[in-house]
Amino acid sequence: MRIYLKLTKNTELIPYDYQSFLTGAIHKWLGSDNVEHGKISLYSFSWLLNIETVKGGLNTKYESYFFISAYDDSIIKLIVNSIRENPTVCCGICVSEILIQENPIFNSPQRFDIASPIFVRRFIDNKDYHISYDDKMSSEYLTETIKRKLSLAKLSDEGVKIRFDESYEHPKTKVVKYKDIGNKANVCPIIAEGTPEQLSFIWNVGVGNSTGIGFGALM
Repeated sequence: MRIYLKLTKNTELIPYDYQSFLTGAIHKWLGSDNVEHGKISLYSFSWLLNIETVKGGLNTKYESYFFISAYDDSIIKLIVNSIRENPTVCCGICVSEILIQENPIFNSPQRFDIASPIFVRRFIDNKDYHISYDDKMSSEYLTETIKRKLSLAKLSDEGVKIRFDESYEHPKTKVVKYKDIGNKANVCPIIAEGTPEQLSFIWNVGVGNSTGIGFGALM
């Protein structure tokens, strides 16, 4: 299930590296005692969408929004109820409207555009590697991560595959700072193969690492 959160105008300039603010808002809505904190995330959320860049930061505008998706509908229902009690996001922004979308039916192979950069990370021989879209192991790592999440949800991982869309004309990597730590992430759509249930799961939980802090959300 997915919710789209329509936003009010900000009263303070939004910093470029605002990702931790969205993470904080979501954890606030989940509650301080939420069981999702510290676990492998079976949810994802987009960056702010339809916003404007100004000198020194960002502003929301008419029809600015972001979305949150989760495999477990109860997480979304908890967030919705919490937003109704406390709609504040950050920088004076509040949620003005909530739209709910049920899971679409997808066909394999399915191309997904991204709503936040995809972060692929592996620790190999005590070294921290941030994997690029053009790395020959990127598909294996993307698939490996989603299979682990499918197993956590007690769903079949048989036949599922994920890869970056090699036909995309303008792939790139960008360093995204999260609490002053740089993470090399990928701006490139993905192609996913699997059953309709697996593809719906992928759409909800996102791909790659650190979806719980705003990476790897899918349109």
